[in-house]
Amino acid sequence: MHAEAAETADAVARQFEANAPLVDALVQRLKAQPPAFIVTCARGSSDHAATYGKYLFETTLGLVTASASPSVGSVYAVRPHLKGALFVAISQSGKSPDLVRNAEIARAAGAMVVALVNVEDSPLAQIADTVIPLRAGPEKSVAATKSYLCSLAALLQLAARWSGDAKLLAAVDALPGALRDAWAMDWSPVVEGLKDARNLFVVGRGLGLGAAQEAALKFKETCGLHAEAFSSAEVKHGPMAIVGPGFPVLAFAQDDDTCASTMSVAEEFHQRGAPVWVALPGAQGQEVLPMPASPHPACTPLLTVQCFYKAVNALAVARGHNPDVPPHLNKVTETV
Repeated sequence: MHAEAAETADAVARQFEANAPLVDALVQRLKAQPPAFIVTCARGSSDHAATYGKYLFETTLGLVTASASPSVGSVYAVRPHLKGALFVAISQSGKSPDLVRNAEIARAAGAMVVALVNVEDSPLAQIADTVIPLRAGPEKSVAATKSYLCSLAALLQLAARWSGDAKLLAAVDALPGALRDAWAMDWSPVVEGLKDARNLFVVGRGLGLGAAQEAALKFKETCGLHAEAFSSAEVKHGPMAIVGPGFPVLAFAQDDDTCASTMSVAEEFHQRGAPVWVALPGAQGQEVLPMPASPHPACTPLLTVQCFYKAVNALAVARGHNPDVPPHLNKVTETV
């Protein structure tokens, strides 16, 4: 896991260069036939990437983006009305039967199907109108790292070229270097603080919510640590009642308009006596985790997760777990 996560910056740089022509061709098609809305379909870490994609597409393109429930098509055999939609399926292996089935349904319904996959000859890729390869390279650890961040990077490159936003395009160029800087960050306070923990919350908002979801999954998957992800807005609707002394909170703050609300929640938890760590580019303080400068708020979740992966690998080892081979899990999960 550690070695694979360390390869992320190179993998993203390779992906950006190799995919630029095919992304541009897709963008030309999307501009010629603008979709009415976007639907994402994914599971696990890939679904957390889809959460990021939702906020990215809606904030940069103004296109409503919804998450499909794979069981609606694969189990309930419902045929959603998807004519005129862009259907974005995200999967590392491209083999899960329910994702493949939903892509088939979407294409038959008249949607344009785009697949983000690491395995270019997978069943999902064969159904898609356009394949955007993740180009993460082999990933043997059960816990996905570089393939997850390559999924976010692929979404980012698509949104940047589709929107034509100059600042976002420049940020894409700067991202590999920023990811290298992120890997050098020291988050050892989190490792030390969570060695004996049993539960925690990970909070984020907007573009950073998917990163919080991914972190919570990795805590469970690699460390045997129960963690739940919440929006810094939604956590106020009940869940925050259990936060107090001895209940840790990891806050992923964004350098955008959501920052104030996330920092406010973190401060409230701190005042209750909860151990709190905050990740935010440019922030300082005793409980602030170091972050490199971010080229753009849309890049910040990728940098946060890259810092986090190094820390969670160390935490798993400190808790006596093998992060490469979590119990009861397989690298490819094939749900129907």
